[in-house]
Amino acid sequence: MDAIADLLTRAGVDGRRPRAVLAALGEGRWWTLADLVRQTATSRRTVESLLRELDLERSGERFRLKAPLPEVSPTRAPADPVAHLLPAHADLVATMERLIAGAPRGRHTLDHVSATAETVVRRALLLDARFWLDGARLLCVGDHDLTSLAAAALHPGLEVAVADIDERILGYIAEQADRLNLPVRTRWADLRLGLPASTRGWADLAITDPPYTPEGVGLFVARAAEGLRDRDQGRLLLAYGASERTPALALKVQNALAALNLVSEAIYPDFNRYLGAEAIGSAADLYVLRPTTKTWPAVAARVEGLSAAIYTQGPQAVESAASSAPPALLDGTPEVLVGDWPAQMLPRVPRARLTTWLAKPYATDPAEVAIAVPAGLEAALSRLLLATRARRVQVTLAEPPASPPAELSAVYELTVHGNTIHAVRLPPPSTDEGRILRRVLDNAHGKVANTWREALISVRGELTKRQARALVAESAPWARDVTVLELPAHRLRELGDAVARSLTAPVPASD
Repeated sequence: MDAIADLLTRAGVDGRRPRAVLAALGEGRWWTLADLVRQTATSRRTVESLLRELDLERSGERFRLKAPLPEVSPTRAPADPVAHLLPAHADLVATMERLIAGAPRGRHTLDHVSATAETVVRRALLLDARFWLDGARLLCVGDHDLTSLAAAALHPGLEVAVADIDERILGYIAEQADRLNLPVRTRWADLRLGLPASTRGWADLAITDPPYTPEGVGLFVARAAEGLRDRDQGRLLLAYGASERTPALALKVQNALAALNLVSEAIYPDFNRYLGAEAIGSAADLYVLRPTTKTWPAVAARVEGLSAAIYTQGPQAVESAASSAPPALLDGTPEVLVGDWPAQMLPRVPRARLTTWLAKPYATDPAEVAIAVPAGLEAALSRLLLATRARRVQVTLAEPPASPPAELSAVYELTVHGNTIHAVRLPPPSTDEGRILRRVLDNAHGKVANTWREALISVRGELTKRQARALVAESAPWARDVTVLELPAHRLRELGDAVARSLTAPVPASD
């Protein structure tokens, strides 16, 4: 016990965490390391340092004390502003447990760690307790945790949008939202390349649980700010955690927030709990941030100077030493170079940034374009090609692609040679369905519903604009206010069938 006493002494005023561990062990129950870390919000290293000094009985991964400890001073967890509300929502917690269990597995290269069902419900409860949500809009900037579904289920008057890079998560959220009849719209986004057009200036509140690097937190929060329509009363909610052993890392993150000129209205300690992330105690604080008039120029500067490295693992990791070979042209002389090409390569050829290429149509109509996609941005391949109107496109990747994107089959003939994809634009289709689909996909920066409506009128002839708009809404309710470039891949694949339905559906009655 002398070693335990020494550990507690060295913890000083921050001794609540190790005492919480000892108190939990003193209950006499069996524990796993993961459960003990999450229960006490104490880092794995601290818990392990305590366990090494205790006489434990073990059974597989489980353990408990062999003999009772001397009485440990009682500990009190940080105040939870919504814990008293949770018992009334046990059914929603059970629903979220099933949804989280059925969701796609997290990707370590995207720093995915699932929050517990209680956490996402408590996030929704906090939104309701702190803000007036009738008629409000919530933007989830990344949503592996499924906070969007919990918030929409708890607040019938709340509109919710999700911007995420993971196609699997977008498909799952859309499927469950349709099944549960929840007002949740899904948008594809690589935040390093921009926020989806339909979510810019759209939300009253935004919530994000980003990669826990200063670069990741700064980028995700900046994009969340871009999503606010109410710059005076809007708020940003951020989940961020660091080990009690690494205050310097937390300082770097808070400096990144300070650089965005955000006011920290509240920080709720250990509010978020996770099924993993044991290095930070399977817990994270919840920040409530309010923009100031100085936030918006700071946001513009932040996203202008961003780096592709924002994660803690994989090729996009901040500390990754991997460097890609410079892209090379295999044949031809493109009229535009898109992406990061060596300065000495074709110095007279115009260049465009990836972010600019996705944000708006190129001013001219080049016949041949070459695109360089750096490591970590491969998920943007389909959108970069859809944003290109050229007849021939060469795309150079950091690594050979697993397979060409199936959602591009209506626009391009694709061939792969090592790290390079050659895309040749297909001739105009001959069928009515094909012509409408192609017109929508060729106008990738425009709103899907508007392009579709005009193409439908040109084919069916007898339709008014109002009737065509109603047919599009009935055939694809998810197409409202969205561009092709932000449609999740599963929606792009559904587009052809939806167009076919709009061609055969009865003409709506005129007003």
